[in-house]
Amino acid sequence: MVDLTALSETMTMTFLFAIATTFLSSHLVHAFTKPLIYDRRAMPKRTHCQAALSPLDNELSNWAASSNFGTIDKSVPAGSSGWASFRKVYVTDPPTKDNGKEVSFFVKSSSRSCKEMFYGEALGLQAMYACSGGDGADVDDDALRIPKVYHYGDYSDGRGSFLIMEYLNLSGRSDDRALGKAMARMHLSPPTKEAGNPNSSFGFEVDNTIGGTPQPNPWTKPNSGTKEWIEFFRDHRIGHQLNLAGDSYCSNLWEQDIAPRLHLLFQDLQGEKEIRPSLLHGDLWSGNIGSADGKPSIFDPGEYLPVTFQCEHEHTFHNSYLRMLRHKAVYWGHHEAEWGVSFN
Repeated sequence: MVDLTALSETMTMTFLFAIATTFLSSHLVHAFTKPLIYDRRAMPKRTHCQAALSPLDNELSNWAASSNFGTIDKSVPAGSSGWASFRKVYVTDPPTKDNGKEVSFFVKSSSRSCKEMFYGEALGLQAMYACSGGDGADVDDDALRIPKVYHYGDYSDGRGSFLIMEYLNLSGRSDDRALGKAMARMHLSPPTKEAGNPNSSFGFEVDNTIGGTPQPNPWTKPNSGTKEWIEFFRDHRIGHQLNLAGDSYCSNLWEQDIAPRLHLLFQDLQGEKEIRPSLLHGDLWSGNIGSADGKPSIFDPGEYLPVTFQCEHEHTFHNSYLRMLRHKAVYWGHHEAEWGVSFN
């Protein structure tokens, strides 16, 4: 016979134990998870801007504030190369040009140092800007449009560098007559401290390149003239190129027959006709010529920037990538040397 009383008591105890276990488990889970949920909600929230800030964003924000340009209003990616990235940047309180237009900025950044990446480029742009009318160039019909450099340097933590310049709206080649007048103005501009040549010498502050070829630019003595130009051109242009070429026949011909007679080509350039330093683009040809806001502009095919470009043979506009704004070959030399490259 089954003891119904004992069975009933066992089932009752089992049922009560199950209820107690369920209640205790629920209570413990609630007790342990409630503080965790509370703590998570109590943590300060990171805003979207905080989450998106990069080292470059921080540098740009600090630069804008210290320059009294307000804050960064918009930063738009504008492509990249194997060594740098590019952005078009707007600020809330931008500077204005003499023509009343607000300035936006073109920013290059790299993980490498400024000395390695942007120092020479910045100096070249600053020199060309100063010799092309400076801040008044945008209202001067006889001046080249060269972007103004606003800042260059390393990141605060030393883990990269950046260059900030004026953004130019580049388009196709302008009138050749206007280009000729603007180039003459730059070549006739005297060496000055603002242009990076206070001693009126041939050469440049840094060595650079023409295309991918290294180009040495040691300064000649102060107040240099024809004699110093002949030596500079002989040793650091033609002679240097022949040494790189490694052609013994050409090198011997140069050293034995041509270089010793080089001065004969400049016999009449003495006295009032003495050669004086002119700022040169250094690598000028048809592919490096365009216009900005309807005025002639010269640049170098070092980097890419999205622009609106007008086809010469089609009266339509389309988005293209125009190589621009890395003036790698700039130096102070004889203005006639500017036209040594095939020009068409």
